[in-house]
Amino acid sequence: MVRRAAMEGEPLGDEALLGLEARYGHFTAMQVAGRRVRGLELHFDRLEQAGKELFGAGPGREVVLATIRAALGDAQDASVRVYEVEVAGRPRVIATTAPPHPPLPGPLRVTPVVYQRYLAHIKQASGFQQPHILRTVNRAGFDEALLTTEDGLISEGAITNLGGFASSRLIWPDAPKLHGITMRLLERMEVPQERRPLRVPDLADFDLVFLCNSWGVMPVGEVDGTKLRLDAGLAERVLAYYEGVPGDPVD
Repeated sequence: MVRRAAMEGEPLGDEALLGLEARYGHFTAMQVAGRRVRGLELHFDRLEQAGKELFGAGPGREVVLATIRAALGDAQDASVRVYEVEVAGRPRVIATTAPPHPPLPGPLRVTPVVYQRYLAHIKQASGFQQPHILRTVNRAGFDEALLTTEDGLISEGAITNLGGFASSRLIWPDAPKLHGITMRLLERMEVPQERRPLRVPDLADFDLVFLCNSWGVMPVGEVDGTKLRLDAGLAERVLAYYEGVPGDPVD
């Protein structure tokens, strides 16, 4: 539930949010804890690159920060989304805040769904397919969907990235996907890493499979009814690394 919003540094009323996510544009999602955000520079980079592709120029860093601060008000902790969307014929920066979102309790149950996003590298403001997919798998008792090609190649989750450890290597899917902020932070771990094509049966050979997004890192215990190995030591190592990433101030 959105509790506050702002546009380019000025507070907005609730009525101004109607249809926000249906507008042409892009966004980034973050967790603010103690007025700090992990990977804040990466969020700026995401907004800049997507803004250039969709509008010809990205939003300025200062207007993004001013809008985040206006949406936060006095709040120390919040889930924040920063949008750059078309309003009255031009791109505008809008930030919304909601209560902090913890990681989903796990181990998670996931299931594959055949679907590939258009312009998968952009976190798109508009959309029907991913919310529909997520609602559908949730009703079936799953926590998340794994988006795949027709021949089963995994790209990402509906709202997450997928990663895992096999033979002491951190493996990411080699497929079109959103290069998520938490994924980028985990790529800085000092462990051997690679990207390679992954299909659902491959996950049975992993020592740990996890999903990640702005909520955190969440181990997967089951995919499409098949139990997965969950190396507790590896899970603790990944979680400790992520939780140890210092946040950058928004003030």
